[in-house]
Amino acid sequence: MAKESFDKEIQFLRLLVLTSGAYNRQQFAKRLGISVNTFDKTIRRLKEIVQATYQQLPEEQGKEFSEGLRYNYYDSADPMLLLLFRAKSLKESESERLSLLLGALGTQSLTALELLDCCTNAMAAHLPLPDEKTIRKDLKYLEEVGVIRKIGGARPYRYAIRGELVQELTEDELLDLYDFVDVMAGTQIPSVQGYLLRDGLKKQLMRSHAEKHAVEPFLYKYHYHSRILDEAHLFSILDAIRKHRKVRFLYFSPKAEKSYASQNTNPLFERKTQGKLEQTLPLKVVYDHQYGRWYLLSYGREGIRKYRMEGITQFEEAEEADPVWFAERQQELLEKLRYSWLIDTGAPVTVRAKFYNPGDGPNFIKERVLLQGQWGQIVDEDDEAFIYEITVNGTTEIKPWLRSFGSSCEVLEPIRLRREMIAEWKEIRAYYESV
Repeated sequence: MAKESFDKEIQFLRLLVLTSGAYNRQQFAKRLGISVNTFDKTIRRLKEIVQATYQQLPEEQGKEFSEGLRYNYYDSADPMLLLLFRAKSLKESESERLSLLLGALGTQSLTALELLDCCTNAMAAHLPLPDEKTIRKDLKYLEEVGVIRKIGGARPYRYAIRGELVQELTEDELLDLYDFVDVMAGTQIPSVQGYLLRDGLKKQLMRSHAEKHAVEPFLYKYHYHSRILDEAHLFSILDAIRKHRKVRFLYFSPKAEKSYASQNTNPLFERKTQGKLEQTLPLKVVYDHQYGRWYLLSYGREGIRKYRMEGITQFEEAEEADPVWFAERQQELLEKLRYSWLIDTGAPVTVRAKFYNPGDGPNFIKERVLLQGQWGQIVDEDDEAFIYEITVNGTTEIKPWLRSFGSSCEVLEPIRLRREMIAEWKEIRAYYESV
């Protein structure tokens, strides 16, 4: 499964879940920016991934894949959109090779040439046989991700599985670790790697006492579908930040009519896409807890730029930036974000709001303001209410938070924000007037 195809599947699944089956084939293909034929091929490919990953297709073979995905997703506490990450986006030959390598290393340490012999003897007849260079490349990849390690200081190097985590822990310790990973993956971000680690630990536990570990002690439900899908580019971006490298990608803004475009490999069939080719220096990644969105903050020709991660496709690293220049740009960004509620880099403005205490019982209004109010402070307080004050870059990002308190919050300053809130509440009130 090629990298470009992985982008397509990500955008396909995002649109599939968000539209909840409201589009027909033609509408779906047009919105995604692909042909109806490509739509059908993608559906078939996703069915193959589901079958390979979960060992089952949706309940009825004749049922639309979109319906099967929706019902399986909402009927299960397990985030089904992880299927692309579990598929690893590998070609069949790569998947087969890595499985054979890990199987051979499961009982003993071996050299690269010994592993080449193992693969050559056990490779499926319809797949191409690997050479020594390919095996060494696979071993380097497995070593980088921490699955295997080199042993011995002299050549030829021998390789062994890194199984200390599960081999040296007792069953109770392994169960405690599984519960911890389960809780963290269900409540923290990023979470995809946590879910994959949880799956590996669960398989290890099920090998010993399957019935004992069949019941899940905790159940969590994912509410933001894009949060999982956006993590496909998250660690590549973080790696580019660590290396001070610029990146290139095709970007589709949230307002764009299409959300995907295939790569034009044939110059005779080049076509203009609605995406925009971007080359930029990534500086910071920000997560919006309120809406479940990832943002990339970077520096380009126009200065500080902001991108929604869900619109990034065809991502690749470019040249390395000067470390000193990179540090200066990162410091410049931090200065602009000093008073940012999230990622707003506009002019600072002081917001004053009056919060009314609830009646008898715990003051949950004040507790929530203290918990979520970031660097804001309570500057005045009496038995009925308290005044909260904060300096932020613009009022766009803090407005939904203030509005979420309903009648318990009254905006005092600035007067422009107060008027905006009054107008919005009047509009909401009009929706509920009797007919």
